[in-house]
Amino acid sequence: MLNTRDRQLDGLRAAAVSMVLYAHFFAADDSHWGHIGVRLFFILSGFLITRLLLDARSAAQFEPATALRSFYARRALRIFPPYFGMLGVLWLFNLEGAREGWVWHALYLSNFWYAVKDAWTPWVLCHTWSLSIEEQFYIVWPLLVLLTPRRLLGRLCVGVIACSLAYRFYWPLTGDPSLARDLLPPASMDALAAGALLAVHRSHVTAWPRWMAASWLPLSILSLVLLWARSTAMGPVPDWLVWIGLEVSPLVPLAMLVGSASAGFRNDFGRLLELPPLTALGRVSYGVYLFHPVVLALVVKAQAWIPVNVSEQGFGRLLVAGSATLVVAAVSWLAFEKPLNALKRHFPYLRAGDRRSRSAPNAGSSVDWLQGKKGERPQPTYRTDAAGRENALHASDLQ
Repeated sequence: MLNTRDRQLDGLRAAAVSMVLYAHFFAADDSHWGHIGVRLFFILSGFLITRLLLDARSAAQFEPATALRSFYARRALRIFPPYFGMLGVLWLFNLEGAREGWVWHALYLSNFWYAVKDAWTPWVLCHTWSLSIEEQFYIVWPLLVLLTPRRLLGRLCVGVIACSLAYRFYWPLTGDPSLARDLLPPASMDALAAGALLAVHRSHVTAWPRWMAASWLPLSILSLVLLWARSTAMGPVPDWLVWIGLEVSPLVPLAMLVGSASAGFRNDFGRLLELPPLTALGRVSYGVYLFHPVVLALVVKAQAWIPVNVSEQGFGRLLVAGSATLVVAAVSWLAFEKPLNALKRHFPYLRAGDRRSRSAPNAGSSVDWLQGKKGERPQPTYRTDAAGRENALHASDLQ
């Protein structure tokens, strides 16, 4: 059974995938909320993957080869079957011309495919760019986490974030922006590394740095202002500034949201994140994200038999395509993904007999005012027992 922290992270997954569905099914103005949802997914991924790897690394008689082998086997069990099942169906029926560039998608190079073409064709696979980014991250990051000296991991994360931010200042030199601006790996490494940085520091930081505590609200407001400004006509330079602002300004608020949920909000917001419908949606969020364009393509083709308008963005499309997506994702989870997930028990991060842990904290903490407590010192929620370590090596490994 998931603990409070993991239920709240599932609630955040639900919020992230809901933003994607809103942008792709309802909004008629090329809503940027979907991209913010993807950025939240990236932060969650960076945090959870790094947390699992660091927990394995902190165990007694840690062996990098065992941890790496188990990590990649568990990722393959979680990600590959539904992904390649979807690709197989699309190739078989060539839905929306999905066979074009199919090998690129099968090799998790979708982001490079769309960047080279500078067009979202075939559109039914356009969402796979973010899945490719994550898979490319998974190839390299575990090696760095498990082999880099522990004291340098935080600096490594900060360096990755700095390089990603610097990457954005290159684009004014290229003239008109292209899809590559958003799809090449450096454009997303800041969010993934921000999540990783949370995991690195969660064991000994009991409150947010002052600059983060002071800036999260102004940055959130700035993000909303830039979302509004994005819908207005502007020249190349203002467009570039708005793009950078929308990429950078939500990063701290989203990272603090994940960090606080990982410790467990102890207020009404935490209870909201733990509502059963939200946590259930969070558990199947990978399937929802994976299948929603496919469902949309089929729903649009079936417009003649559907009494509401699903051919255009709006409530009808959100209701029909959204409901159908949830059904497909739930069936996939219960009949396909969940049984495969159970096979992860054959790939523990530690060798048998080596699961006794060193004394090390297991859960992050967050600043008290984010949890609705005033006038109290933040209370870390650390676990130093072996059972806590063992649970940490298997929990939250859902996405």
